[in-house]
Order: sequence, then structure tokens, then C-alpha cells
Amino acid sequence: MYTISTEDFDLDYTLDCGQVFRWDKDGDWWTGVVNNAVARISQNPKTGELLVDSSLDEDFFYQYFRLDDDLPAIFEQINKDEHMDIAINKYRGLRLIRQEPWECLISYMLATASNIPRIKKNISMLSAMFGEKLEDDLYSFPKAEDLASTCCDDLCECKMGFRTARIIKAANAVVTEDIVLDELFQLDYHDAKKELMSLEGIGEKVADCIVLFAFDKMEGFPVDTHVEKIVRTYYGDDPFFEGKATKTKIGNWGRHYFGKYCGYAQQYLFYQKRLEGLV
Repeated sequence: MYTISTEDFDLDYTLDCGQVFRWDKDGDWWTGVVNNAVARISQNPKTGELLVDSSLDEDFFYQYFRLDDDLPAIFEQINKDEHMDIAINKYRGLRLIRQEPWECLISYMLATASNIPRIKKNISMLSAMFGEKLEDDLYSFPKAEDLASTCCDDLCECKMGFRTARIIKAANAVVTEDIVLDELFQLDYHDAKKELMSLEGIGEKVADCIVLFAFDKMEGFPVDTHVEKIVRTYYGDDPFFEGKATKTKIGNWGRHYFGKYCGYAQQYLFYQKRLEGLV
């Protein structure tokens, strides 16, 4: 067990905001499975210091929680109006997480037409069936090879519905290197997104989630029903939205309005809407 000093970091907001699905809180402690290891983390509310119980080292969590991001500088870029100012001040310390690309890919494919409790359950069942047991009822995330070699009938117990065949196809694409995930780090935002959208079942919103959370593309501005509603309500009179404010237009607007760190702006707006239902 060890400690990590932090500034401008809120563990609860970061793990509760809907960007990751394998963490649960019990009392003061969050327990999760990350990088094929179990981690238990709590935060001192006065000092911000993290207490970590995991085989993963401090450097891993420093990168994972993006503690290298200059949050004040990011806020200077995205704090464009009173709506954003309220969200930042209320949920300051929420940071994006650097997720492992393969797990992020499958997790957000499972997020299509779903909700957070169901996504968490699907991932848990998938891991229990095809991952390696780490302790108690905690399992590693399945490898691409293991999912590629299965069939829809094998996955029926995971209750993933229409997503099942798409998950298997994506796993096969990774195994056969029709898509090489590590190469997406070298691509710009648009090309990385286009590459992901070549996979069946990945549209703009899911691709934006993946490039944002797994590939350091801060230009990702995922637009779901929450973000669509809050943008239409708060910013719908922006001249950018001449005509209908489609999800594609909203994504382009987010990149234009908030700039290169619009992914952070999206997450603050998303969390505020989901938690408070203000609009």
C-alpha cells in the first residue's frame, strides 16, 4: 500500500462520471480491475492524497488518472461561458482517464443503446466468462484472441443482444490486424476516428468516446442524448447551428467552440447533466 500526492484531482468525480465501467465504491474505497490487476483506492478529502492498494505502481496511476494534465490551463481554454463555469467550479478535479485501447473499444461498443448499469453488468459477465480470475468475483478483461475464437451462442449468457456479433467481428479485426490499435496513436483525430468507424457497430459517438478516452485525442466530443440536450438548451441559438442541430453538427460545434480540449468540456457537461438533470 502506498500514497500518491495530487492537486486538482477528485477521485469520486473521475470514477463516477461515466467514462469507465469497472470501478465500484464501498464506503471510502473504490475497487476496480485495471490493466489485469485489482486496485483499491481511497482519497483523503482534506489533502487530496490517494491511498492505493494494488500491485500496479504509482507511475501507472499517475498516467491512468492523467495527473500530468495541466487542469488549470485546460480550464482557461474551455471556460467560455457561465454554464461551463458552473460545471467546472462544481465538479473541479474531474479528470479524463487514459484507458487501455482494447478494453475501451469493446466497452464502448457495449455502450451502444444501453445504460451504465447494463454496460457494467455486460462487462462483468464477459470478463467472468472469458477473463482470468484475479480474486473473488473479479476477473481480467478478455483478450481479443479469446473473443475472436468464440461464437454468438457462446456469448448468449452475457446478454449483449445485437452487440454480440459486432463484438466478435471487432475481436477478429484486432487479431487479424485489419485494425492495429496501437497505430491509432500516431494518427490525427479525424483519421483515427475514421479507422474506428470502419468497424461494424461503431458510429460517431462511440468513435469519439474511444479516441478521447483511449488515444489521447482531446478533440473527441461524444454526443449522446445528455450532451445533445444540454447543448441544444444552452447553446442552441449559436449561429453555428443554422438549420437543424444534428449530433454531427453538435460535435463539430464542440470542437469549434471549446477548442482542442473540448473532450474535457464534454465530460463536465455530461456529468452535470447526468447527475443533476438541469435541462
